[in-house]
Order: sequence, then C-alpha cells, then structure tokens
Amino acid sequence: MDKSIFDYKRKSYISIGEIFFWTTTINQWKHLLKRDDYKAKDSPSFLLEFAVTANNKNYEFWQRDSLAIHLFSKDVAFQKLDYIHNNPLAEHWQLVKNPCDYKYSTCNYYNISEKTYTFIKDLRDEF
Repeated sequence: MDKSIFDYKRKSYISIGEIFFWTTTINQWKHLLKRDDYKAKDSPSFLLEFAVTANNKNYEFWQRDSLAIHLFSKDVAFQKLDYIHNNPLAEHWQLVKNPCDYKYSTCNYYNISEKTYTFIKDLRDEF
C-alpha cells in the first residue's frame, strides 16, 4: 500500500495582493511563548532544546508545516483575528486569563485603540 496517501500537506503559499492568515506551530508544542526571557533568547538552556545542525541556522523554533488561509471576506478575517486574540488563553498555553492582557497581542488596539506597536496595520481598513 502506498503510504504517501496518508501524508498530510498543508497549504503554505500565498498570492501577492491578497490577505492571508499565516500560522505555524512551535516545535514539539513547547511553551516558547510562556516567559518573556524566552523571547529575548536570554535562556541558553531552554534555547538548546531547539538546536539543530544545519548550514543555514543554529535553531529551529517552528515546525515545517505552516498554513496559509486566504482571508477572502471580512467575516473570515475577523474570525482569524478573534482566534489570534484568544489563542493565549487556550488550555495548552494558558498565558493569560484575558486576551487583552497578553502583551504581544493587538487585542487592546482593536478594543481601545491602544497602539503599542508601530508596525500594526488595521485589518478594518482592508475591507
């Protein structure tokens, strides 16, 4: 039996000029986003858990099965935005109790117009 029929391939490409929700998974679902010192890479022992032997990189934080979902409508776009804002509350992460409490989120931007990051582009302006 051909085992390749069981291989799951995720769509990981985008089209220029379109808006996509791009998602990936942290290798082995490790809690890389849990603590701020992990984000600053000041935790060498934890960093070693992501070490790889490759010519082009020393570490690999993301699994190689990214997913691109075309945001073809306003409803789909805001469904994904809600997913992003609520993901830190997910049972397997439990980073915060309220979506707006996650410091790296745009939740406060969309709820109270607090723009913490200058690179944020308002999704509401795209539809």
